[in-house]
Amino acid sequence: MGVPFCGSRPGGAEGPGPGPGPGAAPRGTRPRGASAAPSASCPNTEPRTGSPTGHDDADMNPKSCLGFAKCFLFLFNLFFFAMGSLLLAFGLWVLFDRQSFAAVLGSPLYSLRVWSYIFSGVGIMTMLLGFLGCLGALKEIKAMLLLYFGILLLLFAAQITVAVIIYTQRVTLATKVATYVQELIQGYPAQGPLGDPHESWDAVQQQLACCGWNGPQDWNRLDGPPRDGDGAITCSCLEALAPNSTHSSPPALPHGLCPMAAPQDIFPTGCAEGVKGWLAENLVTIVGICLGIGLLELCLLMLSMFLVRNLDPDYEKLLRGF
Repeated sequence: MGVPFCGSRPGGAEGPGPGPGPGAAPRGTRPRGASAAPSASCPNTEPRTGSPTGHDDADMNPKSCLGFAKCFLFLFNLFFFAMGSLLLAFGLWVLFDRQSFAAVLGSPLYSLRVWSYIFSGVGIMTMLLGFLGCLGALKEIKAMLLLYFGILLLLFAAQITVAVIIYTQRVTLATKVATYVQELIQGYPAQGPLGDPHESWDAVQQQLACCGWNGPQDWNRLDGPPRDGDGAITCSCLEALAPNSTHSSPPALPHGLCPMAAPQDIFPTGCAEGVKGWLAENLVTIVGICLGIGLLELCLLMLSMFLVRNLDPDYEKLLRGF
């Protein structure tokens, strides 16, 4: 029994026929340029691609990546929202109960008020980002995801700008800080209540165990009453009253001038050296935190833009959700 011929003959007839004439192609072949049209008796033997469900594997991978990105962005921003709520609550607590924190920590009220504003502002911004990221990823709202992307991009650009300015203008900034501190020391009141900047400077001297900006000699230019042989100096420069000494609880920060002070009871170094030493000790931690925040923001930026570009263009899911 012969194998049936699959294809069409030049004349259009199928099946066996008369033998090939002179110059004709051999049986079972087709002349050049003729297309092989499959017939009903010849099944398509080309391998099929795709999954049994009719969908290609290439169509499944983007969907799984999209689901993973949505889940990760939702959970991470939910954590952000919770952390922002805690920061806001702590900031408001410090703001409305500064007296208790001042008694426990020994910090001036002005510093506590500034830190309460910082905590509250960071908490509000973190809550806003968390809300936009959570709801935008869960409901697939492109407008929220774009707003989330825009705010993150602005924060990232602002952080880079501040870092570049601080690095390139560090000499100018150090000069301005030194000038401000010298003016602060010159205006330190010999009597009466102190202003908020003076209380904050007393806290800096006590925490860094320093005196003046360049050293205790900065206080010799203080405009005030005549001094004795030992000289008058601010009480926050005295080592005996430092918080690092042996106390069961942090003592209240000393304020005002102490008319009599022995040289061995005064912090010998200036706060400029104290700030440089503190930065040298914590430089690795500061750089690590900044790099971690930057990488986290880049990751969230890429995830949010990935969702925006791959979500369904219509808003049927949003309408069904509400």
